[in-house]
Amino acid sequence: MMFARPAILLLLLSVPLWLWWRRRRKGPVARYSDLEPVSRAGLHRRWIAEIPVGLRATALTCWITAAAGPQLGAGETEVTSEGIAIVLAVDISSSMLAEDFAPSNRLDVAKQQSISFIEGRDFDRIGLVLFAAEALTRIPITVDYAVLTRAVSELRVGELEDGTAIGTAIATAANRLRRAPGVSKVIVLLTDGENNRGTIDPRTAAEAAGKLGIKVYTIGVGTDGEARIPIGQGSAGQIRYQTLPVQIDEQLLREVASTTGGRYFRALDAEALSRIFQQIDQLETTPVTITRYTESDEWYRPLLWAGLLALVLELSLSATVVVRVP
Repeated sequence: MMFARPAILLLLLSVPLWLWWRRRRKGPVARYSDLEPVSRAGLHRRWIAEIPVGLRATALTCWITAAAGPQLGAGETEVTSEGIAIVLAVDISSSMLAEDFAPSNRLDVAKQQSISFIEGRDFDRIGLVLFAAEALTRIPITVDYAVLTRAVSELRVGELEDGTAIGTAIATAANRLRRAPGVSKVIVLLTDGENNRGTIDPRTAAEAAGKLGIKVYTIGVGTDGEARIPIGQGSAGQIRYQTLPVQIDEQLLREVASTTGGRYFRALDAEALSRIFQQIDQLETTPVTITRYTESDEWYRPLLWAGLLALVLELSLSATVVVRVP
C-alpha cells in the first residue's frame, strides 16, 4: 500500500498522546463512606468503561489514515535486466495462405509462433511491421505485450496491396529501431516469397540497417516442394487454390542476414518455426532499465466508513451502557 499524502500519517502520533493525556488527566471525584460495594462492582466491569475510549481512538486512526490517501497497487518500479529492441516484420501477402503447414496455413502458424515469442519476453521492447506490396508499422516499439499479441492475432491477408516488398519492410523496421534505446537492435523478418515489389532493394536496406547497428534475422516460411497456394476467388467468392512450387529466395534472405551480422533460418513446419524463435531468443541480450507503472485503487472510503461506525458505537455506548456521572 502507498499513500498520496504520507506526511499526514505523522498525525497518528497524536492518538497515543491523546490516550496518555486522557489517562493522566484528573477528573471529578465522588466521595463514598464505604468503598467495598464499588470495588466489587469495578473488578469485572471496569474494562467496559474503556470501550468508548478505544472506539474514539479507532475513529481518529481511521480518519487520519484516510486523509493520507491510501492507494492499493499504485506506484512505479525500475527494473534492470537483459533485453533487446525487436521489430517483428511479418509478410501478409496472399501466398501466406498456402496450406503446407496443415492443418494451418503459413500466416496462422507465423501468428501463433510470434505470439508465443512475445509472451516469452520479460523486458524486451518489441514493435510490429506488416508488409506485402508496401510496409506498415502496426505497433511502434513498446513493452505492452498485451497490445502486441492482440495486433498479431488480428493480422489478415488483404490489408495491403498484394506483393512482397522485402526491402521496404526492412527499411520501415529499421526506421523504427533507429532511435530505440539500448545497444542490441534486431529485426525478425518472416516471409515466404521473393522480393517483387517496392522501390527499395533489400540488399541496400540491409546495408543501411547494418550501419545503424541493427541485425536482421530472416526466416523463410514454407515447406520444400509444392504447396496449395491461393490464386484468386471463384464466382461465389470462394478462394481458389492451385498446387504450385514453393519459391523462396533463400539466397537473398541469406545475403540480407549476413550483411547485418544476423542469420537466416528456414521454417519447414510449425515446430521448426518455434525452435527458430527459441534460438533468436538466446542470440541477443543487453542490459536495459524499464520503468513499470501500476494502476492505483483509492482505498480511503472503507476507512471513512470504519471511523464513522466506531464513532456511532462510541456515542451509543456512552449514552446507554457506559454513562458518565458528572
